[in-house]
Amino acid sequence: MKKIWNDWLKNILLLYCGLYTLATITNSVIYLAGGTFEDPSGNWHELDRAVIVLIVVSAFALIKNLHVKNFWLKTLIVYVPTMLLAFLYVFMRGLTVELASTAYRDIFINYTVGFAAVSLIAFAVMRIRNKK
Repeated sequence: MKKIWNDWLKNILLLYCGLYTLATITNSVIYLAGGTFEDPSGNWHELDRAVIVLIVVSAFALIKNLHVKNFWLKTLIVYVPTMLLAFLYVFMRGLTVELASTAYRDIFINYTVGFAAVSLIAFAVMRIRNKK
């Protein structure tokens, strides 16, 4: 178990915490810049963000551990089902609360940006390791 923790769980946990913190701070700055001093969606918004970041980090783990030679094909193979999972989450949330009219567009943009960022980090790490 210690080997699994040191090999990849610790890195994934740190990535999750870092991305969640970055997403939360960015969201807070945007709200404050717009003159909104409290999150109108409250605690549910925080939990929604946590689930989406979990999906992004899971995608990172899949990219890292999926054995496909072409990195960009691998990212596409991971992107499609994880994007669908994000859409499914939005759909499920829509069963409990009224969604914004742009909810699916927003999740598409936000997830794609997060996925692209994580993919570029993974690509850079892979290139650096291959040069050594």
